[in-house]
Amino acid sequence: MIFDSFHLDDAEGLILAHSLRVGDRMMKKGRLLSAEDVAALKQSGLHAVTGIRLEAEDVAEDEAASAVAEVLAGPGTARSAAFTGRCNIVATTSGLAVIDRERLDRLNLVDEAITVASLPPYEIVAARQVVATVKIIPFAVRRSLLETCQALMGAGGPLLRVAEFQPMQVALILTELPGTRPRILDATAQTMRARVEALGSSITSEQRVPHDEGAVERAITKALATGCRMVLISGASATVDRRDVVPSGITRAGGEIVHFGMPVDPGNLLLLARIGSIPVVDMPGCGRSAKLNGLDWVLQRLSAGIDITPRDIMTMGAGGLLKDISACPAPQGSASPPLEGLPHEARIGAVILAAGQSRRMGSVNKLLTLVDGRPMLRHVAEAALGSKAWPVVVVTGHQSEEVREALEGLDVTFVYNRHFSTGMASSLRCGLAAMPADVDGALICLGDMPLLRPDHLDRLIAAFDPDEARGICIPVHRGKRGNPVLLDRVFFEEMSRLEGDVGARGLIAAYTETVCEVVMEDDAVLRDVDSPEALAELDLSRSEK
Repeated sequence: MIFDSFHLDDAEGLILAHSLRVGDRMMKKGRLLSAEDVAALKQSGLHAVTGIRLEAEDVAEDEAASAVAEVLAGPGTARSAAFTGRCNIVATTSGLAVIDRERLDRLNLVDEAITVASLPPYEIVAARQVVATVKIIPFAVRRSLLETCQALMGAGGPLLRVAEFQPMQVALILTELPGTRPRILDATAQTMRARVEALGSSITSEQRVPHDEGAVERAITKALATGCRMVLISGASATVDRRDVVPSGITRAGGEIVHFGMPVDPGNLLLLARIGSIPVVDMPGCGRSAKLNGLDWVLQRLSAGIDITPRDIMTMGAGGLLKDISACPAPQGSASPPLEGLPHEARIGAVILAAGQSRRMGSVNKLLTLVDGRPMLRHVAEAALGSKAWPVVVVTGHQSEEVREALEGLDVTFVYNRHFSTGMASSLRCGLAAMPADVDGALICLGDMPLLRPDHLDRLIAAFDPDEARGICIPVHRGKRGNPVLLDRVFFEEMSRLEGDVGARGLIAAYTETVCEVVMEDDAVLRDVDSPEALAELDLSRSEK
């Protein structure tokens, strides 16, 4: 291919390199100049033009793009007509775009003149959606170069195809422990039905059984008898080992564990097994959520008839950070909302309860009592401000002005509780109502725990992950639960309905499946000062290890 500036006497048959306006005509780049075109150019006063003359070994851009696309387009796809060196590969059905990333990279490394851009591997596509596009960069490429690319694509099966979703009957098994709330199971079942139906399949049987190996074994056997082609299990307690309850039940039912764990978050604790040709998925806790997670990636492939090996799962890490993506993707035209958001660390606020009358301390407001020369409450506020929590809201009531003075100069937000005399519940309502709309959760801190440090609060924040069933985080020292407690935002409304002198204890008891105990090395999380005796002990020992 010769690219040069040619005298117009030699321009007939050239490919025009750049668009030119000639009088009221526009000659666009890529135009094959005719004798009439050359005459018009001369008449306009030009003497030369930049263009391309093809040589015997050259293949024009459209022909080359079509040739690459012809070999590239595998089952479930078709190619469009080439234009200006571009040829699109489109899906002829809905399903997953199966792309051999390694061979595609090798193809793009052959030469800068030939490029192929595709969707990410295993992206959901709909019929007529563009899956990949071939673009020839110059106006022509050498035939030998094109043949090299065609040979590369022709070896090893289709480089690109669309695997159609295969409607199948799916069995759902949900295990429960004493105290498991039925509405949690209802919500999980509803979410899973929507997830499965979005892939063209349906849940045709549902069982709720105790969380023990025998019950899981019997439920699987019963599910297989219905003729299902996939079994999904949502355990009341997350699986933490191949020998845990659910995988043990699977092996007792004749199953083989294929792989446990995946480098996708949310979704780390997924377990994949098989009983014959039937896949069995022990779902991670995030399967209860409609947000995109590792379970979706596995279900999509299984629903498209794609076998999943341990290597397939173990190589999902790049792009596997799916935090805070709002909903599962679905084929175009579905009712599912679009994906939004970017991964981010959870934003946690802190509510410090400082409205009480401290009756057990007599006439003294314990929160204003000096500890190491500073008011007790100030120690708590400084711990909160030194942690990752933000904002820090202090709920006042009894001796409100004195409390505000004790925290003078600190960057906290004050909220006054007019009904402080009714008990803790009213202060919780005030504090949670003051939390910004974009916080993911809140630490509920007692104002009488002066031994708290920022690292205590940060350990709770680090453990917080509602998608992994850690929506309520409680500090524990030597088996005993303490304070503060970190609550997922989803519980704010329920907390706002509390009355009297009650805190989060009832909520914790009701949602045991989402409670996470965070071990603390010292007893600061247990040391609340309710009496003169407790204050005296505090003076003797600051933080017993």
